[in-house]
Amino acid sequence: MTPLALLLVALGSAVGAPVRFLVERRLAGAYPWGTFVVNVAGSALLGVVVAAAGTSGSTPVVALVGIGFCGALTTFGGYAAQVLDLAVAPGSVPGGQRLVRSLVYAALSVAGCVAVAAISYVTVVSLTSG
Repeated sequence: MTPLALLLVALGSAVGAPVRFLVERRLAGAYPWGTFVVNVAGSALLGVVVAAAGTSGSTPVVALVGIGFCGALTTFGGYAAQVLDLAVAPGSVPGGQRLVRSLVYAALSVAGCVAVAAISYVTVVSLTSG
C-alpha cells in the first residue's frame, strides 16, 4: 500500500466512523436500526465503488470510499453484538420471541447487505458497459 493510499483510507475512515455514530444515535431504539441502515447503505455504496473501479481494483476512490469510508461506516462487530443482545437481553419480550427477533435481524441484515451490494454493482456495470 502506497503512502497516498494509506492517507486516503485514513481520511475516508475519519468521515465514515462519525457518520456511523450519528446515524446510530439518531435511530437509537429497541431495535438496532442504525446499524442495519449503515450496513445496508455501506454495502450498496461499496457495490457501486467496486463496479466503478472495474478490473483495476485498486484506485484512489476504492481506498478513500471503499476501504476507508465504507470500512468505518459499516460494522460487523457492532452487528454481531446487537444480534446477541436482541437474543439475550431481558425486557418485555419473552425469551422465544427475543430469539426469533434476533434471528430475523441477523438474516435480514445479511440478505439485505448482499442484495444491495449486488444490485448496486450490477446497476453500475450495466450503465457503464453501455
